Amino acid sequence: MVKLLSKPVSKKAPKKAPKKPTAVKAESKTLKSDVLSPKEKKTKSSAEHASRKTTKRSSGLPATFSVRGLEDSFVHYCQLVAPEIKSAEDLATSVKNFSGHEIDFMGNADFSQDSIESSLFSDNRLLPISSEELQRVKTPDLPAHLARLCETKLLTPAEEVETFRRMNFLRYKANELRSELKESEQPENAKHQASNSWTVRRIEALLKASDWYRDRLVKSNMRLVISIVKKFVNGHNGFDDLLSDGIIALMRAVDKFDVGLGYRFSTYATQVVRRNSYRRVMEKQKERQRVTLSVHDPGIDISDEYRSAGMSEARWEALRGRLSTMLDKLDRREKLIIRARFSLGGHRNVQTLQKLADRLGVSKERIRQLEKRALDKLRDMADLSPIPEVEV
Repeated sequence: MVKLLSKPVSKKAPKKAPKKPTAVKAESKTLKSDVLSPKEKKTKSSAEHASRKTTKRSSGLPATFSVRGLEDSFVHYCQLVAPEIKSAEDLATSVKNFSGHEIDFMGNADFSQDSIESSLFSDNRLLPISSEELQRVKTPDLPAHLARLCETKLLTPAEEVETFRRMNFLRYKANELRSELKESEQPENAKHQASNSWTVRRIEALLKASDWYRDRLVKSNMRLVISIVKKFVNGHNGFDDLLSDGIIALMRAVDKFDVGLGYRFSTYATQVVRRNSYRRVMEKQKERQRVTLSVHDPGIDISDEYRSAGMSEARWEALRGRLSTMLDKLDRREKLIIRARFSLGGHRNVQTLQKLADRLGVSKERIRQLEKRALDKLRDMADLSPIPEVEV
């Protein structure tokens, strides 16, 4: 009886309970790692950033971007658009060109910050090409050749700011890479060649990517250019010529626009394109006036008393025609100088050497040399084919 009672008493309970503190400890450790101070988070992020950069550089090729996904996208894009340079002469030429010329961009204080890449390229893609980006906009109110120019959809204000920032940041990165180029005195140095080749390819890829964003901005504003230049079309100024000049002006406006000022690009582009179209129209109008005066009065302005005293009208017309033919054989600058120095055509007053020098952007001595050369040509032409005698 005693043995039966003592046996259950001496039996020990299973030891499963001590595992609970372990789970609690692990849970508390997880919570502790989730709730980090800002300083600890910054240290952890810096360590991860350094480890990613070190891993990328350990492959033998220097990294361009610190964000791994963006770097992978860029390397793939670089392999597609910037093929490997095999010729040492081509590589040396590219190194010299990039080293000697800075790459223009509109700077921003954020470009030098470490967080700019993750915030500006949050999708980790160098070019945000998607089905929505490639979607075409139909413009039935325009002719077919103009409708193709306006197929790109308009950008929202947020998309416009992002596109400008990406374009200028890529140019900023390309300009920074110029400092990594090394002009080696020994062209056979394989190490320098490999380093320069990869750097040149990265610069070319960055510039092509920035051009993609610039083209996107230009194409999305084509409707604006068309609406401006068509107001300047008339009998003397064709739409196609004005449109070509307007597109060039728009491209310059994209390169010079500072998105950090807070204005919409359309406001700035309207002023640039309108001013360029007005200047083009006025230049053509002045050119027509000069040509008209030159055609109606191509000869020397001699008073009527000298005409009646010395030569007949037929002789005078022969001289005028011969002089006009001889002047047409001179080049553009020589013809301008002769007309201005001797009051021919539309030049009613004799212009000084200095005035012509300022107009043509050369020295006064150079104008004198051109005048002498033109006069020598006219004398030679007159000697070779003298004016036939006409009865007085």
